[in-house]
Amino acid sequence: MMEEHSVNLLRECDSGCKMAAESLEQIRDMVSDQELWKDITESYEKHQELDAKIKKTLSAMEEEGKEPGKMASAWSWMSTEMRMLAKGGDKEAASIVTDGCNMGIKTICGYKNQYSGASKAVMEIADELTGMEENLRDHMKKFL
Repeated sequence: MMEEHSVNLLRECDSGCKMAAESLEQIRDMVSDQELWKDITESYEKHQELDAKIKKTLSAMEEEGKEPGKMASAWSWMSTEMRMLAKGGDKEAASIVTDGCNMGIKTICGYKNQYSGASKAVMEIADELTGMEENLRDHMKKFL
């Protein structure tokens, strides 16, 4: 059961990392404040690094990752475009990033509870991901 829970939690973290990176890549080109752009870019790079670590861990277990759901990705992209079109600006971009961070935290914490039998190492990866989301969310406060 531990290996099954570990694989499932890693796959959800993989999907979450990809979803976050896609969203951050989309929104960073819509901001004008250099500090905001830098914070978003740094977080994007950290998500890419963590996703590489997740893929390596899954590969060592002879397992594959998980792509974000097509509908979830499409909805995320579309809602970001609509919100930026309607309101625009760095404040709205920071609000969108904050909402995404909160969604990521809730989702990964839910999966940690669902797959509570995962190994300590995998739980630490999930904690690293939620920690990144919490950190980015905190960085967004000054732009709201």
